[in-house]
Amino acid sequence: MDPKLTQILVCPFCKGPLLYDKEKKELFCKRDKKAFSVIDEIPDLVPDEARDLSDEELEQKLK
Repeated sequence: MDPKLTQILVCPFCKGPLLYDKEKKELFCKRDKKAFSVIDEIPDLVPDEARDLSDEELEQKLK
């Protein structure tokens, strides 16, 4: 995913920054503990499509 794009995208819930997980190919918000899939370089930021992250999964992503 283009790093420039990740700099301008925000979480649809809190409007905070999103981080990119290259391994899982998804953007995530550490504040809301939500993950958004990225398919063919296109992020799916539809709130209803977001995946909840557990505390453990979030910790793993932030390492």
